[in-house]
Amino acid sequence: MTEKQRLERSSHSPLSGADGRVNKLKNLNPITGESEEPILVSFEDVSAASYRIRKGVKKTPCERSSMSEALKMDLYFKKDYLQHTGSFKERGARNTLLMLSKEQKEKGVIAASAGNHALALSYHGRDLGIPVTVVMPLNAPIMKISACRKHQASVHVNGADLIESKEIALKMAKANGLAYINGYDHPHILSGQGTLGLEIVEEVPDLEAVVIPVGGGGLLAGVAVAVKGLRPDVQIIGVESERCASFRAAMDAGHPVKIDANQSQTLADGLCVSKVGSNAFATATGLVDKVISVSEDFIALAILRLIEEEKAVVEGAGVTAFAAVLAGMLPELQDRKVVIPLCGGNIDSTVLGRCIDRGLATDGRLCRFIVTVSDRPGGIAELTRLLASLGASVKDIFHERAWLVSSVFNVQIKVVLEVRDREHGLQVKEALQLQYPNNVLWGLDSGSTASTS
Repeated sequence: MTEKQRLERSSHSPLSGADGRVNKLKNLNPITGESEEPILVSFEDVSAASYRIRKGVKKTPCERSSMSEALKMDLYFKKDYLQHTGSFKERGARNTLLMLSKEQKEKGVIAASAGNHALALSYHGRDLGIPVTVVMPLNAPIMKISACRKHQASVHVNGADLIESKEIALKMAKANGLAYINGYDHPHILSGQGTLGLEIVEEVPDLEAVVIPVGGGGLLAGVAVAVKGLRPDVQIIGVESERCASFRAAMDAGHPVKIDANQSQTLADGLCVSKVGSNAFATATGLVDKVISVSEDFIALAILRLIEEEKAVVEGAGVTAFAAVLAGMLPELQDRKVVIPLCGGNIDSTVLGRCIDRGLATDGRLCRFIVTVSDRPGGIAELTRLLASLGASVKDIFHERAWLVSSVFNVQIKVVLEVRDREHGLQVKEALQLQYPNNVLWGLDSGSTASTS
């Protein structure tokens, strides 16, 4: 951000000056946590939050990646998945709970969340003696629901999605005098998340860029305030899933807008927020240099790479920024010192297995093809001998006879293979096409053959 942009931001901000910010915070609805006009978080807010939470939240390591040379950049991972509840959400949760009035601490708080925010509030609420209620949608992972209950939160599993859960939570807040804590837009949440940025600058003082996963915008806004406040020259880049590009939509419109988004359709479910927060968007505007979206395939590949290379299990929402680097979407970062936060490690075990398979497919190490061979004795054996001679391992094999329109003495074989790398897969493909000319359908082409063969 240039000096001119900083001056314009300061002069046009409804919160320029401490008095303006304090007055706006006073206008926050004590139940909903919302205000009529956006509240911009300042560097002073983040600094105060850092001091406030210092005894209750870990200062996580920011370590150089072993993949730096392969990716042609000096890459560091900020490992916030090592927090007690497995995500950066603890920062904002503890800061917000500590900022409650004495009366509100006694009454308690409520939030709608499918996972990490609920976990963070539950854990720190128990630690601080503040009653916590969470409303979790029906599709929330069972392990996260159980963890919240373990931390003595009052858990209500209700609502088809997060939007419905929030409506239910707001009604409960009003009826019971509870304070609703928005997990990505409450000003105190943003301030708390920004403490991650302060630690990054401290641990990697000569950094040149920070690439941040984006959902509701809270982490992006908080880190941007912290990093730009200390190092205005550092580039701030946001990355979101292409299946929920709500921040990009807000940038295009000039204000937060609601988009169609389905949490069950993305590996980065923790980032699936259909409308970014107004406070987060207003705070981040003018501080963020670039926002891009990345495909699901590279999110899966990022999960796989971190398991193999960093021995780190990170959820889809936590790897999105790294996925953009793997996809080659940020060539301008070559030969630069870059920090990527790994924001959360709470991935469902069944989802992890699927992510690994999809990552292997994206990496060219898992292949599929359909081939028609003789159904007489030795036909399938000939195929498997060929694959074995090429060093390929059969993971799954399926036979199709009933809907095959060629000779009744033929059989269609669908095969999923494990190979060493993409080049090895191409060698297998060429050998198959040589052995079975005009009878091999490779890769994605096989998806259209089941009904037409």
